[in-house]
Amino acid sequence: MKIDRVIVGSLEENCYIVTKNNKTIIIDPGDEAEKIIAACQNKNVVGVLITHHHFDHIGALKEIENYFKIKESKVIEGFNYQVIEVPGHSSDSVVYYFKDDKVMFVGDFIFLNSIGRTDLPSGSAKEMIKSLELIKNYPDDIVLYPGHGDFTTLGYEKSNFKYYY
Repeated sequence: MKIDRVIVGSLEENCYIVTKNNKTIIIDPGDEAEKIIAACQNKNVVGVLITHHHFDHIGALKEIENYFKIKESKVIEGFNYQVIEVPGHSSDSVVYYFKDDKVMFVGDFIFLNSIGRTDLPSGSAKEMIKSLELIKNYPDDIVLYPGHGDFTTLGYEKSNFKYYY
């Protein structure tokens, strides 16, 4: 699996371009569609995944869908991943877990040394705690690709959970 990061928009959101077996998916096209399209030149883009529907993660979604003639979907043929519901930052927050590659795309659920805000519309601190408890059951060596900032590992972040609740 090849993972490219394109940082877009005023909130510096991480849009990921994920390629495997000559197929590419775009995760969280937050803004600057032209920048994302340029990063996908000569790639076979087959789908788009959204971790949650805040503006900074979907700002370029319609342009991307129209340009590549694709639709947002939770299931994309040719890619093997699990969709894990992790409400807290928002009620529709999900994580995409690529078990074979030991990778999770976590949106604004978990960041390096932090977790997502729960004080925005549809956010819930109570749900965030439940989601963190759920994600503790996954292996420590998973690399987390967040919606903002640098990547981290689940094991490292688990050691910080006690500071979050």
